[in-house]
Amino acid sequence: MVRINENYTKLQGAYLFSEIAKRRTQFALDNPGAQIISLGIGDVTQPLSQPVIEAMQEAVIEMGDAKSFKGYGPEQGYDFLREMIAKNDYHARGVRIDTDEIFISDGSKCDTGNFQEILHIDNVVAITDPVYPVYVDTNVMAGRTDEFDSSIGRYKGIQYLDCTEQSGFKPNLPQERVDVIYLCSPNNPTGIAFSHEELKTWVDYAKENKSLILFDAAYEAFIKESEIPHSIYEIEGAKEVAVEFRSFSKTAGFTGTRCAFVVVPKQLNAFDSKGNPYSLNAFWNRRHTTKFNGVSYVIQRAAAAVYTEEGRTQVNKTINYYMENAALIRTSLELLGFKVFGGVNAPYIWLKCPGNMGSWEFFNKLLNEAHLVTTPGVGFGNNGEGYVRLTAFGSRENTEKAMERLRKVGL
Repeated sequence: MVRINENYTKLQGAYLFSEIAKRRTQFALDNPGAQIISLGIGDVTQPLSQPVIEAMQEAVIEMGDAKSFKGYGPEQGYDFLREMIAKNDYHARGVRIDTDEIFISDGSKCDTGNFQEILHIDNVVAITDPVYPVYVDTNVMAGRTDEFDSSIGRYKGIQYLDCTEQSGFKPNLPQERVDVIYLCSPNNPTGIAFSHEELKTWVDYAKENKSLILFDAAYEAFIKESEIPHSIYEIEGAKEVAVEFRSFSKTAGFTGTRCAFVVVPKQLNAFDSKGNPYSLNAFWNRRHTTKFNGVSYVIQRAAAAVYTEEGRTQVNKTINYYMENAALIRTSLELLGFKVFGGVNAPYIWLKCPGNMGSWEFFNKLLNEAHLVTTPGVGFGNNGEGYVRLTAFGSRENTEKAMERLRKVGL
């Protein structure tokens, strides 16, 4: 008989955002006249910039001409895009990254989930709490955890790094040695970002313990404070211990267009049971070329247009638009007496539920009384209980309406 991967039976309930969509849909069916505003799922609303559209159109025309038609491209990505990434995202910040250390993909969600495939099943993994659910769930699917312990609300076999209000929603170093560390800065869901000194502490720990940092920098373009690094490679020695994940999804509105990249430095090694080093760049290249046929030429041309002078201008304008929304949400909530975090270096606001309410309880209250959709913090881990995440990716009109509804409801 055919057997399933029984690790999937360990997963808890529906995926967070699927559950949110289910509850929203049911509310809409029960309340057909309600005008629902979403401050929940972090999907963008502003259109692609004109340079991106024009580059995509030109690429489509090329695909209609036998002389310029493109079939299979390089799985790692076309050099024209990889060179622009290296130049603009790294060299411009004084970081030396070579084009063969950059791998173009269709999303950071896929990349952060897929990368653990090339790592040994017995590696001890450390994950912050609260955290983006994909980090945990993909390690559960792989079999890197024991069963879910309902008494503590966590999986055995994972080292959870507590991020609480008392710690400024930043983790302390693991109390026990770990092999793989997931870090996200600016953080999803809390919006908190690491300083240079804080990241250096993690890099030093990884070097001392021969650990690997999987660093999610998908929201780096939203950083406003000058002391916050945009890349972990701004920290000396990080190329020996860290993989970095980046995305065009939120930066340039590619959530429906799909393009991202991973940086795997050539000096980054992992080890076999005898302590012999192996290049993670070579292993990831092998995995990538075996399981992925590459991002389409049309989409990569569109992504490359983000780095043109006009492309950067328009993308920055859109980023500023979202961050103005974030400032509006944060200020409005503070004036209403809420305790809020984030919204300074990231498009997420981390809102403490009033009156000791639980995350789903407050989610339901906001949905029923203000017709607002949020993201329950408990979906990101135990330490997210008692909070909800709001996103600034809506339109200005809807963001203003949402804040006005909160004022009228008087929560």
